[in-house]
Amino acid sequence: MSQDVTVAAPAEQAPMSHKEILEALSGLLIAMFVAILSSTVVTTALPTIVFDLHGTQTGYTWVLVATMLAMTATTPIWGKLADLFSKKLLMQIALLVYVSGSALAGLSQSMSMLIGARVITGLGVGGVMALIQIIIGSMVSPRERGRYSGYIGASFGLATLLGPLVGGVIVDSALGWRGCFYVGLPFAIIAFVVLQMKLHLPTIKREVKIDYLGATLLMGGVSILLIWVSLAGQQFEWASWTTVAMVVGGLVVLGLAMLVEAKHAAEPIIPLQLFKDRTISLATFAAIMVGVAMLSATTFMAEYFQTARGMSPTHAGLMSLSMVVGLMSTSIISGRMISSTGKWKIWLVWGMVAVTAGTALLGTIDHTTSLWVVGTWMFILGAGLGCTQQNLILAVQNNVDQANIGAASSVVAFFRTLGGAIGVSVFGAILSHQVISKVTHGVPALISGGLVTPAEAKSLSAGSVETSGTLPPALGRLLEAANGDATGHIFLFAVPFAALALITVLFIKEGTLRTTLDTIKEPEIDMELAAELEIGEALKGSRK
Repeated sequence: MSQDVTVAAPAEQAPMSHKEILEALSGLLIAMFVAILSSTVVTTALPTIVFDLHGTQTGYTWVLVATMLAMTATTPIWGKLADLFSKKLLMQIALLVYVSGSALAGLSQSMSMLIGARVITGLGVGGVMALIQIIIGSMVSPRERGRYSGYIGASFGLATLLGPLVGGVIVDSALGWRGCFYVGLPFAIIAFVVLQMKLHLPTIKREVKIDYLGATLLMGGVSILLIWVSLAGQQFEWASWTTVAMVVGGLVVLGLAMLVEAKHAAEPIIPLQLFKDRTISLATFAAIMVGVAMLSATTFMAEYFQTARGMSPTHAGLMSLSMVVGLMSTSIISGRMISSTGKWKIWLVWGMVAVTAGTALLGTIDHTTSLWVVGTWMFILGAGLGCTQQNLILAVQNNVDQANIGAASSVVAFFRTLGGAIGVSVFGAILSHQVISKVTHGVPALISGGLVTPAEAKSLSAGSVETSGTLPPALGRLLEAANGDATGHIFLFAVPFAALALITVLFIKEGTLRTTLDTIKEPEIDMELAAELEIGEALKGSRK
């Protein structure tokens, strides 16, 4: 398929004024708020949702994985489309897809329907998250981008803070958990209208071809591997023929995708030549590791506060405040300082130090840990994430031209989400296994002591998700202990990933941030020649 897209060339694009950037940015920030809210508002409500729909811990994990699977598999496609078509139109389409998925999720009558609706939601959220960074990269030079990236970080933090709070309040209200899926719809509509009025970006007029085969193979390979890591250990053994078939099948499909991208695609979804750049390769690997730590924290801590500490959804939402404050503050500060000094690597390094430390400290928690201690460790992790997630993309955007900024930005977002999806899938399976194992071993003693009946213990041994407040006291305490101890183990598993990200960013070479939108090199001045010319001009003047 080919199509002409009309607009002026980037080289002729007049810089946008600060006012114009802020007006367009307002629509992008609302879209960012919607995208993050769609995930964070659900995390607090999930235990109630899964219990109401008679789901299991596996279903709990799949509600999250389904969204991330769709986000991950389609992020590079959104990025490539952004290099070929109107970025504003694509953003508006992504918002419409999100609205459709959210509406269906609110109508869900079963876990299967909910998971399917969350896949549609993930398609829209993936587009929004990828396109925000791409549009910012098309409006603002890398040197100034840190200033505006701070606003994005603040919006991210605000949605992360309000999501669990709003979700908890809605679940505890007459609206019930279904209201959680509708709370973002008005914001999505507002974002759509603001972008239509205020966002005006030029594109290049040229013939374009979409690599449908490469896109299909890429989505297929990633999907097979993510399905494997989410089901292994529960539906089948890790060491089994099913595992072999899915892993080999997924790798073969991805191998075919890379072959198509490298040899046969006129417009590859992921231009492999991007990885010849050292900064892009290292930043991409670091993004995978950061995704594991970031999404594990936001996903499993909400469950921890409800199932291990017996909190209501509203109270559990409040407990995310410390991590969000850390994320918002360092995101804004690092963005301002980068625009002021042009130095960005130091923020990446110290950010990853904080992420590694915060992850390791959260690995020490159990069901008895002081909430003040838990909050402090979450603050440290949030502060580290605020310094890293936006600046990894900034480092990549600084090394590519406008023609590839969409693909390059989406590559980092793709691998970060992929890392998170793998982390949530694997860690969710580990959490489920450990909780069931601890409860199964603890129940016989409670039954023999007459504290619970076999009928009361049956649902837990089957792996259903329940909060301790709905159970007999003895069984509730057993469940809290099992969930609390297992959550700490999850973060211990995440520490090596954070440490690898830290080591990786140490090897990223810091380059000077461009003050231009494109990679047009600014003229270099020969200082000796300039001095000679200046002296010559002075001598001419003295002779006169």
